[in-house]
Amino acid sequence: MEFKEAVKIALQSLWANKLRSVLTLLGVVIGVASVIAVVTLVNGANTYVTTKFASYGADVFTVSKMPQIITSPEDYQRYQKRKDILYPDFQYVAANCRHCIGIGAQQAVIGKIVRGTESTTDTNIRGYTWQMPSLQNLNIMQGRGFTEADQEHASHVAIIGTDIEDHLFAGMDPLGQELRVDGTPYTVIGISEKQGSTFGASQDNWVAVPLTAFQKSYGTAKTLTIYVKAGAAGPVLETAADEVRVLVRSSRHDAPGAEDSFELDTNNTLVGFFSIVTRSFGAVAGAVALISLVVGGIVIMNIMLVSVTERTREIGIRKALGARPKDILMQFLIESGTMALVGGVFGVIGGILVAQVITILAGFPSTIALWSVIAGLVMATGTGIFFGVYPARKAAQLDPIVALRSE
Repeated sequence: MEFKEAVKIALQSLWANKLRSVLTLLGVVIGVASVIAVVTLVNGANTYVTTKFASYGADVFTVSKMPQIITSPEDYQRYQKRKDILYPDFQYVAANCRHCIGIGAQQAVIGKIVRGTESTTDTNIRGYTWQMPSLQNLNIMQGRGFTEADQEHASHVAIIGTDIEDHLFAGMDPLGQELRVDGTPYTVIGISEKQGSTFGASQDNWVAVPLTAFQKSYGTAKTLTIYVKAGAAGPVLETAADEVRVLVRSSRHDAPGAEDSFELDTNNTLVGFFSIVTRSFGAVAGAVALISLVVGGIVIMNIMLVSVTERTREIGIRKALGARPKDILMQFLIESGTMALVGGVFGVIGGILVAQVITILAGFPSTIALWSVIAGLVMATGTGIFFGVYPARKAAQLDPIVALRSE
């Protein structure tokens, strides 16, 4: 039997028994859809996080009281007992670091912004030293950034995100306008370019003011994060990080031989940790999808056994006309593989649709990977062929005389 004819018979069989076909392929569809949806979402998250951290620059690292990623309550309690990193620590590092191309510090709180009768809540209020916007690659779309004079004189000036512009300054130019940050007046001098959202949370609902002005409102006893630009990745970054580690330890009077009382994080550390988490999540989801494929394969095998029983006389006629056992074997393998491939196609479509719906509703990033589509179709087809071997062999081994006597 020709390959095209075997495929045609398989499709005719699927079309002739629509309900049975749907139930037969449901496991394959769910399995492939799960794989595609998970890979699409994980790939999107990895791409987004890598791009987001990379935007800070591969040569930028941070010094903070606690690591940016904490995996247990015990670790949190231990880190919480550390001394705060204060403004004098930053000043000491900034004055003595010879390998730092740029250095800045920031603090942040959540507060309320008011202009006239309009207001925003849950706004991220940031205290920046003058170099911080460039260290975080915040492009000032309109106006200007902070200067050393703004920092030295604790000037009441502010840079705003686009959410603040849209909600408080709709239809007007915000530059030169006044707003109140938790009751304190500031003049808008700059507007950052739109950053979009992260996992559904807007990254543009923020206001930045000079760190010295921020500390006058919120106090100086709050820990801050130091940002350092090394100028290049690799050995250059390692040299700068080692120097900063020594300076911070000296400023905080860490005892010789004792572990650091602070955390030094690079972008590679954070991206690497996130990749490990997403790979683990993908492995668990992949195992669940594999179970669905196995269930779908077993159902296909059962249906193919039923098909062999229904077509016993047909098999006898084919053998009587000269069909060899391997021809019968190939016919049923092609049919089972075709059935599974059809389920795989619908699974791919379903998985992509599920991922897109999650992206639209939850703002979770997704990126369709071509290799995952191909892998899903290959897995589906392979499952159909694997579980179709037993029914196909049973059909191939039928005695033609016995088969012809079948009613």
